[in-house]
Amino acid sequence: MTTHTAVPSPSQTSPILPETPAWRMTYAEIAALAQVKRPVPTTWARRHPDFPAPVTQEDGRPLFDARAVIDWLASTGRGNTDPRRLRAELALHTLAAWRTPSLPAPVLIGALTALVCLHQQLDAPASDGRPWNTTLERAAELDPDDRFLVSELRALPDPDRTGPALAYLADELIDAAYNPAEAFDWILQARHRLGSRDLAADEPVPVVVRALAALSGVDTLDEGAVVAVPHARTGDLLAALHDRAAEDSGHIHLAADPAPARVRLVRRRMLVRGVYEFRLDVADGEELTADEWGYPNLLVCALPYEAAETRDPKAVLDQVAALTDYLDTGSTAVVLGPADVLTGPLARHGDADRLRRSFLKPGLLKAAISLPDGAYAYRPGYRTAIWVLARVREEQRTGLVLLADYSSQPLSEPVLGTLAEDIAIWRASGWTPDPRHEPRHAVIVRGTDLDDAPGAALTPQHRTLASRHIRTVVERPAIIADLQGHLSNLQERARTRELRLDAQAELRPEDQPVRRTTVDRLLRTRRLRRRPGHRFDPEHLTSDGHYTVLTPEEVLGTARIGGRRIDRGLLLTAYEHAQFTEPGDLVVTAHPRFGVHVDTEGLSLVAAPARILRVHPDADPPLRPRVLAALLRAAAAGHARAGGAVRASRSIEDLVVPDLSRAEADRYEAVLAEIESRAALLREQTAALDDLTRVMAAGMADGTLTIQHLPHTDAH
Repeated sequence: MTTHTAVPSPSQTSPILPETPAWRMTYAEIAALAQVKRPVPTTWARRHPDFPAPVTQEDGRPLFDARAVIDWLASTGRGNTDPRRLRAELALHTLAAWRTPSLPAPVLIGALTALVCLHQQLDAPASDGRPWNTTLERAAELDPDDRFLVSELRALPDPDRTGPALAYLADELIDAAYNPAEAFDWILQARHRLGSRDLAADEPVPVVVRALAALSGVDTLDEGAVVAVPHARTGDLLAALHDRAAEDSGHIHLAADPAPARVRLVRRRMLVRGVYEFRLDVADGEELTADEWGYPNLLVCALPYEAAETRDPKAVLDQVAALTDYLDTGSTAVVLGPADVLTGPLARHGDADRLRRSFLKPGLLKAAISLPDGAYAYRPGYRTAIWVLARVREEQRTGLVLLADYSSQPLSEPVLGTLAEDIAIWRASGWTPDPRHEPRHAVIVRGTDLDDAPGAALTPQHRTLASRHIRTVVERPAIIADLQGHLSNLQERARTRELRLDAQAELRPEDQPVRRTTVDRLLRTRRLRRRPGHRFDPEHLTSDGHYTVLTPEEVLGTARIGGRRIDRGLLLTAYEHAQFTEPGDLVVTAHPRFGVHVDTEGLSLVAAPARILRVHPDADPPLRPRVLAALLRAAAAGHARAGGAVRASRSIEDLVVPDLSRAEADRYEAVLAEIESRAALLREQTAALDDLTRVMAAGMADGTLTIQHLPHTDAH
């Protein structure tokens, strides 16, 4: 295990900081800070005597001193948070304590980011023990025209006291981050916690910002290309494009924003990334300075948010049209805007509809993508879409448009990574289909087909003629015929009594009472053995791994067995202590309710809180897995968890079950085996019917299938 040194708090190492109230944390906040599941901190507190003790309680919840918790996490190396980020959390918490009516959040963030920028420009600590006036003089030498630095430092109230303290905190953040650019980003990521929500309200969430940078193709631009971001806001997009570009690409970065304070912030943010003024121009206003630097090779823009009640579709499209004026031949633009305008249906032949279809005729529009909900954290009801536009030579125009709909997908890195990959292949193939790749959640259509459908939504409901001949479509009738044959075979198996079910049940004689036992007694007498489940990272479970993983959902029957699997290599490296099931193992769970599954094949993995009950092969009298599972279900049904209760009235170990003789257990096992065989046949029939329904619906929905006259119906 890597050894980490404890992180000293700023108040312990700098006499200039004031005494601030201790930062109180709940178990849930500790879990979020350490990037672990919620129960993990509770387990730490129970298992590790050196875990910090609660300092107080609030509404029955224990509260912990955050400094002590962070020290413990850093010294023990527990959790998944980088120790550097833990140090940053301490500094940012101390910073939040400085926010007062006389020192509001915008002034606080402006001064701190200016000090980070000063540190980077001087390549020396901002807190060197000199008087504050000396710091201001050094800043004025670097920024004689006060374009990005000086005003923010002069705006501090009580500067002789707060200035050196903030300079110390800026140096602490840079030391934790290893470079000023990352420290600068940490400050902006915490802006909502520091009370500056106005800086974050109209910024796309980080995962969307990274996706826009990825699908823009900035990493494929030639050296010295011009990259532009209108409506830059706090510079999230511009910074992401710089970080995505090839190292030492020498790109020229243009930006514009109507808010002077944000313009200065963006200048500082790019300066700390090493983008100096001879390759950077951030204009105060809405117009880019393209006349001075040349037309951009790449333009990426998130259109300003406007409420749906006042949003004018034509005005939105006018903004997009104005952006295309910056595009020269060979240039690309990526625009994020409202989905109802960019991809939704519009009034037929209205001004907005005509303007949107005008992007199709010159071949400007290359892709229209509906995004999942949640692109703006502070605008939960704002649905967004992306347009990719490119101006190409007339002889290179293909007249094709890629339409993608990701609105039903989760807003996650893997999903948006798939989108970026599809767009990259679409761009690299010259805006033509690549026969080696089929886009996911997307179709490629002719622009003329879209132009001939006034007002229609730009979604994958449109299909090209060529799409009728892809393998998936052509093979549908054969697949349907195979499924029908399979169902006939299953029906014949059931009809020929290949599976016989004849349970000769009768009342038990009163002079033959049944003995009873508990699961706990079976464990103590070693007729039954208990094996724990393992905690798997949900991201490591896929549908195409080597080994089946049984979670409580599979045990309870709410998820299909085999739907979650794990890769062999990942299992051997990250979960080397995980145990496989053996044939006949019972997999049980008590959360969220009791469930039991008999793993007849074995070689599966069990995910906690589910666990394994393994029948001892030499038990006397013997235990039969199917019999024990059926008896446990019946026993648990009488002790189910009441509404609102945390747990069931009895644990699994306390359940009472009949202790059957060998002969009776064998007969019951045989009946259960026959029931299981018949149930397997029914499940197979249900699965075939589901597949038949799905394939036929897909063909009817996209217009590639039709149903012929059925002889036994009167349909015409």
